[in-house]
Amino acid sequence: SYYLKESRGSRRWLLFLEGGWYCFNRENCDTRFDTMRRLMSSKQWPATRVGTGILSSQPEENPHWWNANMVFIPYCSSDVWSGASSKSEKSEYAFMGALIIQEVIKELVGKGLSTAKVLLLAGSSAGGTGVLLNVDRVAEQLEEMGYHGIQVRGLADSGWFLDNKQYRRTDCIDTITCAPTEAIKRGIRYWNGIVPERCKLQFKEGEEWNCFFGYKIYPTLRCPVFIVQWLFDEAQLTVDNVHLTGQPVQEGQWLYIQNLGRELRNTLKDVTASFAPACLSHEIITRNHWTDIQVKGTSLPRALHCWDRSLHESNKNGKTPLKGCPIHLIDSCPWPHCNPSCPTIRDQFTGQEMNVIQFLMHMGFDVQKMAQQQGLEPSKLLGMLSSGN
Repeated sequence: SYYLKESRGSRRWLLFLEGGWYCFNRENCDTRFDTMRRLMSSKQWPATRVGTGILSSQPEENPHWWNANMVFIPYCSSDVWSGASSKSEKSEYAFMGALIIQEVIKELVGKGLSTAKVLLLAGSSAGGTGVLLNVDRVAEQLEEMGYHGIQVRGLADSGWFLDNKQYRRTDCIDTITCAPTEAIKRGIRYWNGIVPERCKLQFKEGEEWNCFFGYKIYPTLRCPVFIVQWLFDEAQLTVDNVHLTGQPVQEGQWLYIQNLGRELRNTLKDVTASFAPACLSHEIITRNHWTDIQVKGTSLPRALHCWDRSLHESNKNGKTPLKGCPIHLIDSCPWPHCNPSCPTIRDQFTGQEMNVIQFLMHMGFDVQKMAQQQGLEPSKLLGMLSSGN
């Protein structure tokens, strides 16, 4: 099932893949079915939905894409949009994420997609990873159907995970405690998950799980993809067993968090188009505050506009990047929320909003010690923190 908002004057189409983790064995899929039914079945979905962020049709909320044809594809396959298996003797559940996308494309062709100029396949969280896994397949499908004029692109939000070592190792019991690689290894078998051929060829048989990790699949993709990723992604920290709840963070955790930001920044250095703020958050493109976040003075809608222009220009004559219109935007400051435009943080217990300094204190951040390490007066460091430098 999917939701469609037509915009008949427009030849731009935005297909959005919803996120929401996944399940990878009978037990945790049963639990998911009991507690999060809307992510397992379309039975209780509402008849209409309101688009927000990049799915909004209000120019003030969505300056660049408000006029596009919008398609929202809810996530009921629990397989990171990769599955291709129907219900069988072995499994009570069907996992058909990859097939759902193909069917929606087939149907949309009859609703105007056939005359599209641009199709942007976007998604957040598991949907963001789903974009990386499916964008080339969508392009191939449209070509095979004879639509060669449609430029297919990807926009992956909060789906660029690292297969790093957990802060504290835990056994793989459920989705939240399971190390990223282990969960995907189990999932791909359970879902009969498929990954793009070009990525698959990079790895030995049985190691297709590697293609679920952005920095490994990205170099194999043919379609242009824009990566949006918080440097301190809450879902990444969760699977790495860093839980920022109430207690001050120990020094080991604090170093782990900073290192995570460094590792993530490294994996993005060869990504042509990216937007990576140094914030602690998860998902952004469907949030109504998505226009407020900036990296080096550029907002995300502006960066996407620049990316569109650069693709349009390069189609014409392969020119150098446009002046004053950046598309590779990665924060260089080293800790969570050192960017002053980050979304507000709330204390997980009290719901109180915190400013940067309160947040750092709450995290057990030692101003004296950090100032000493940076060779600064503590008061000067606090001034820099609160202004976000």
